[in-house]
Amino acid sequence: MAKPTTDKTKNAAAEPEYPLTTIAVVAPIVGWLIPGAGHILLKRYVRGILLLVSVVAMFVIGLGMHGRIYKPNGGDILDILGFIGDVGSGALYFLARIMEWGDNLAANAAADYGKTFLIVAGLLNFIAAADAHHIALGKKP
Repeated sequence: MAKPTTDKTKNAAAEPEYPLTTIAVVAPIVGWLIPGAGHILLKRYVRGILLLVSVVAMFVIGLGMHGRIYKPNGGDILDILGFIGDVGSGALYFLARIMEWGDNLAANAAADYGKTFLIVAGLLNFIAAADAHHIALGKKP
């Protein structure tokens, strides 16, 4: 037997639990472009500053170790994944490309670690942008 539908269950199905607001769209975009800015926009100042310092420090350390910054390409899958990781750094990636930083192909262990620092900085920034989105939606206190 089917349960009778009440007005309460009809309204719950029609309205999303976490409605999409303007800030829920803007915060992750701003947070991706400028690391930590999405959290600062949401008045989570400590978390935003910690993310800003962490992502920028990892990016600068990666460049200091002569890490390679990947360019957009359609070739090897590892190069594509490296590009996705690098572009996660937002404005830092575009600044590095404009200034032609990270174009060297150094063949030493430090450069390999530097490349990894650059990719992880971008991946951390992607996670931070997703976190800002969840905070803006109200999914996370």
